[in-house]
Order: sequence, then C-alpha cells, then structure tokens
Amino acid sequence: MNKTIELVNHWGEFEQKHPEGSIADFCRYFLAHQQTKKTKGTLVGGVVPTLNDGLLLKIVGRISKLNMAYANLALKGTELNQIEEFGILQTIKKEKDPKKTEVIYANLFELSSGTDMLNRMQKRGLIKEYADKEDRRSKRIELTAKGEKAAESAMVKIEMNATMLMNDLTQDDKALCIQLLKNIEIKFSALWQKQKGKEFDDIYNELMGM
Repeated sequence: MNKTIELVNHWGEFEQKHPEGSIADFCRYFLAHQQTKKTKGTLVGGVVPTLNDGLLLKIVGRISKLNMAYANLALKGTELNQIEEFGILQTIKKEKDPKKTEVIYANLFELSSGTDMLNRMQKRGLIKEYADKEDRRSKRIELTAKGEKAAESAMVKIEMNATMLMNDLTQDDKALCIQLLKNIEIKFSALWQKQKGKEFDDIYNELMGM
C-alpha cells in the first residue's frame, strides 16, 4: 500500500476515536499502537499490573533501581559511594553554595536522611559548610577541591552508565520519552514538600479534583 494512503487511513481511524485530537495527539497514538519487536525475557519481574498507569510506573521504577545498581558499581574509585551522592555534588556545583535544605529537597530526601548524607560527605572531605551571612541559623555548603575532583570523575562514569542503559533507544525515542514524562516529574517535585503530613486520600482527592 502507498505510504501516504496508509497514513491517511491511520489518521481516519484516529479521528473517529478522537475527533478533537491534534496532529501531535495522532503522532503519539500512532507510535503507541505500533507493533514492537518481540524481546526475550520477563517484563517487570513477571508480575504485570493490569492498570497501564501501574505498569508504566513499575517499568520506570525498575529502570530506576537498575540504574542505581549499575551506577553504584560505576562509581567505584571516584570517592563516591552511591548515585545519590553524585546528585548532591552536582546540585551544589550548579546552585553555587546553596543552603543545606535546598540541596536536600532538590534531591528528594527527607530532612533527616539528607542531613545524615551531607554530614557523611563532609567527614570524607567532599563538601564544607559555613553559616549563611544573612541567616545565621542556616548553613550553606560548597564543594572542596576533593569534591570538585570527585564530581568530575564521577560524571564520566555516570554518563557512560546512562549511555549503556539507554543504548537500545534512538535519539528520537529518548526525546519522546522525555517530552512525555518531564511534566509529571516537574509537577510532583513541586508538590512533594507542600503535601507532607497530609493523608494520601486527601492528596488524591485534591489532585483528582474530587
């Protein structure tokens, strides 16, 4: 069949189901309904949620765990013990002497566990802290020379790990995944701290407009 005719047929099928859909909506619909290459192995450990929302989150979560496992292996010899420490160093480097709490919450830590990690990194000479000039109750942190070196050597390893894990995806696939998921990350990263202490049912009703 002529490719133009095939495309028109797919558009007609989409338009019947989604009369208000845009061209961008059609592109996502078309890609989602393509037959994918059959892969050997078991999806998400064999326990596949029936709800697509749950399956998507489980896939993302398992990839995250696998990333942590490989990244922690890659970090050996870089002065860093785990991927979370890499995230902390990069936050400090980017924000230029941020407050401790800013670093902790930017990396989605609870205050106590984030403080413990920063204290351990300080003892190992990767970061140093000093009193905020405007608010003596607050502490700011910066990288030491050792921390700068560790951040640079770790970056090489983390980029190698990311390239390895995502190697089977094309650049267009990666860009599409980022486009589809980034707003969820932005939305809930902003809400996470504000909703602490609330009951889950209250959060659910608030976000779902119930």
